[in-house]
Amino acid sequence: MASKAGFCSGVKRALNLAMGTLKDNKGPVFTLGPLVHNPQLVAFLAEKGIYEVNSVQNIEEGTLVIRSHGVRPDVLDQAKERGINIVDATCPNVRRAQELAGELVEQGYQVVVVGDRGHPEVQGIVGWTGGKALVVENPEEAAFLDSKAELGIIAQTTQTQENFNTIIEIIKKKGINCKIYNTICNATNQRQAAARELAGEVDVMIVVGGANSANTGKLAAICHKSGTATHLIETADELDPVWLQGVAKAGLTAGASTPDWIIEEVRRRMGEFEDLNGQEEEQEQKEQEQEEQQEEKEEQEEQVEQEEEMKDTVEVKAVRPGEIVKGMVVHVSPDEVMVDIGAKSEGIIPIRELSSRNVNSPQDIVKVGDEIEVYVLKAEDNEGRPILSKERADNEKSWVRLEEAMETEASVEGVVRDVVKGGLIVDVGVRAFLPASLVERGYVEDLTKYLEKEIACRVIEMNRGRKKVILSRKAILEEEYARLRKEVLENLQEDEIVKGIVRRLTNFGAFVDIGGVDGLLHISEMSWHRINHPSEVVKVNDEIEVMVLRIDREQEKISLGLKQVLPNPWDTVEEKYPVDSIITAKVVRLAPFGAFVQLEPGVEGLVHISHLADRHIAKPDEVVTEGEEVDVKVLNINTAEKRIRLSIREVDRGRQQREFRENTSLQVQESLDVVTIGDMVGDLFEKKKDQD
Repeated sequence: MASKAGFCSGVKRALNLAMGTLKDNKGPVFTLGPLVHNPQLVAFLAEKGIYEVNSVQNIEEGTLVIRSHGVRPDVLDQAKERGINIVDATCPNVRRAQELAGELVEQGYQVVVVGDRGHPEVQGIVGWTGGKALVVENPEEAAFLDSKAELGIIAQTTQTQENFNTIIEIIKKKGINCKIYNTICNATNQRQAAARELAGEVDVMIVVGGANSANTGKLAAICHKSGTATHLIETADELDPVWLQGVAKAGLTAGASTPDWIIEEVRRRMGEFEDLNGQEEEQEQKEQEQEEQQEEKEEQEEQVEQEEEMKDTVEVKAVRPGEIVKGMVVHVSPDEVMVDIGAKSEGIIPIRELSSRNVNSPQDIVKVGDEIEVYVLKAEDNEGRPILSKERADNEKSWVRLEEAMETEASVEGVVRDVVKGGLIVDVGVRAFLPASLVERGYVEDLTKYLEKEIACRVIEMNRGRKKVILSRKAILEEEYARLRKEVLENLQEDEIVKGIVRRLTNFGAFVDIGGVDGLLHISEMSWHRINHPSEVVKVNDEIEVMVLRIDREQEKISLGLKQVLPNPWDTVEEKYPVDSIITAKVVRLAPFGAFVQLEPGVEGLVHISHLADRHIAKPDEVVTEGEEVDVKVLNINTAEKRIRLSIREVDRGRQQREFRENTSLQVQESLDVVTIGDMVGDLFEKKKDQD
């Protein structure tokens, strides 16, 4: 017998859920397609009242148990729309493959499923990609995959490892960019390895399982490939004694959906055939058959008992108060949860023992089919049922986990449940306190923003007897900050331009986070023009680009500049303000030797006191005031020293000259326009003289 054969955990789980549903529901129970690929087991379930249907449309009312192979999401939607109760018995390994397929599609990958495209599991996985997944059955099909696509590769859970590896090798040789997830069930690998090993040691292999079972078929193929004569049968009745004639050693294995009673019957029959040979007389064979029939009749009662025990796939065991055991949720009601822990009766979790938090509905905490750990409060109540506590089990596990975390300085995850005086209450499996001073690296004014958020903390103090746990989030943040700071300081280069976020402002500058490390942006490096406060240029949480000016790795100080990444107005001064041009500028400050005027932000020039007016003045404020706009003439520009000499006097003198020229011209014109009496009558007198 192979070391690994028969029911896997996924099939056991599906049977538990199906039988538990039948017990708890008054209405009919259905499966969409066979619950597992074994006709005898499906027939057994039908006798018990669990019926196979081919479509959701065939169910008017009742409960639908989703088989271990899983279904497409649209099938679940159809069932919900029809008001059908759903119990999901999808194998957890298949569920993982479905979820991976959906996630890969969301990430933009072309999903490839290595498997049998006609198998319901594969069809279900394809459905979880919205029908976008490709199915590759063999290496030949893999050779036609698009080498330019980004692939996300998963496997049918019952695929052979050999086929999967061969296909992956072909894909890699094509140079395709891909993510690979080996979703082949561990139980499948174990059964295939055990079958391969046994086939190499025997003369003939008998493989027991449903003819339409994929995993059983692959077991048979593996055995056959080893060179050993292999026969696949569903029941002991199909066993041919001729196969065992002259055989020194025979091997037996079974698929993951083959019941124990069928395996045992085949093994017993093989034992009976062991001594048969081709020379036995016909009469002896008839007598043997009669004996077998008699034995089969005698064993019918035993087989019936075995079939009844199919409802319980684990041995009945005694439970003791105070121990923690594993179980499967088989029923959830508003007041309690029923859990199969392998005892003679299902255990009961009262709603108050379900969680340390307030529970509005037990289904918010657990669902039918969940595997959980529970603490035994009482071995039996008045009705013979164990009384259990999930809250106590979780609590016990949490204390152990927290003690280990404190010893190893590992972080723990928790959810902030409440804001109290001085800090936060965090659920880390038990109630823990996070002081406000240890929430962040700096002061936090509003703690309510952390409510219901998951955070990572470190346990810095605990006392189990007093149920006291003190946490620090700051410790983790400080370590992360130190790590990032070291990394940034090692890699950062002067004159490098980096992105950062303004974290806080001071009178002398701003502190900017450049990848987890704060650098100082001094007020003098913020702008090409003079500013009074950093808030004139930046504000907290602004994302900006800055230049690294200086790095002091010993003191761990970084100086940053903002104006260095902005256009320098002095680069275009000569072009914009040529010598002898007259422009309007603003007086920004006065000095004993003159007035500074701003041509534009970042560009200032000096009007010397001697150029403020045509007359002698003692102080600049006799002529101009701060904030006043004046016209100035550009006398000289020195871009290297960033100096501009300006003059108001030259502007005024030019204006006076223009006014003088204009007045002189006007006077001349006026003199030309004067007419005297002599001019008007002079000719008359001259004519009179001539006549006389």
